[in-house]
Amino acid sequence: MAARRQYEELAQQLSAIGAVKRGLGRVLPHECPAGSAAVLTLLDRHGEMRMSRLAELMAIDMSVTSRHVAHVAEHGWIDRSPDPADKRSRILRLNPAGRAMLADLSERYMNALAHYLADWSDDEVDQLNTLLGRLRASFGDCRPVPATPAVPAAAPSGRTTRTPV
Repeated sequence: MAARRQYEELAQQLSAIGAVKRGLGRVLPHECPAGSAAVLTLLDRHGEMRMSRLAELMAIDMSVTSRHVAHVAEHGWIDRSPDPADKRSRILRLNPAGRAMLADLSERYMNALAHYLADWSDDEVDQLNTLLGRLRASFGDCRPVPATPAVPAAAPSGRTTRTPV
């Protein structure tokens, strides 16, 4: 098990990942903000679904999901049709225009990553991909952590680590 100081450093590094996400967000076209990109990505990855399932996958409130869905629908990137099992619900599906936007987003992201990681070796990029995949797998379905997680005690250093909630 890693030492407490290693977990503190990891917490700080993960908190700083927001800067990376903001940097990548700047490459998105104005008409397709991050929430819209997430809707397109999830529909591409998981296929057609109800809005309730999309909200669950995005881990956001239904009202926020509804705004994102309305935005991508207004731009013609998804189709909404009545759910045969429940006429009150709609099935969301990515359409060809949405796939084209997703291809554009993917190209923009890859170009940005290639720019920012230009001085990284192929092995370093592979190692980062492996470790990030492992980190995501360790979190699984994001179940709550135990009330008292097993983190090794540290000698008093007077330092505290702030991590966003």
